[in-house]
Amino acid sequence: MANITFTSPIMHGPKTVYAVAGDTKTILAVAEEHRIPIPFDCKDGNCASCLIEVTYEEPSLRKGITLTEKEKAKLRELGKITAQEIQDAEVLDLPPRYRLACQFIARDENVTVAFSGEPGGA
Repeated sequence: MANITFTSPIMHGPKTVYAVAGDTKTILAVAEEHRIPIPFDCKDGNCASCLIEVTYEEPSLRKGITLTEKEKAKLRELGKITAQEIQDAEVLDLPPRYRLACQFIARDENVTVAFSGEPGGA
C-alpha cells in the first residue's frame, strides 16, 4: 500500500490518497481517479506536460526505480535529470527528484507529488 500526497498551488491544500500495493496505475491515473488536476496532453511520455517533483517519505525504504526510455530522454531534454542520476536510479535504486506522472508507478512507498499546475512545470 502507498499513500500518495498531492500538493500544488492550484489546490486548496494537500490531498492524500491510498494506492493499492501491486497496482500498476501511473501517478497520473491515480490523480485522475481522485480528480487531482495534474496537467497532461499525451499520457505517453512525449510532451512532459505532466512533470512532477517527487519526495519520498522514507528514502531508505526505496523500491525498484523504473525509468522508461521515453522518461529518461524527456527529463534529460528538459535538464531535470543527469546521466549520473539515471545511473543511480538504475544501479542503486536512488529515486530521481523529477518524474513524468504518466510514466511513474508508485510502489509500496509513501510519496509526496508536487506539481505547479502549469503544463511542464513541477
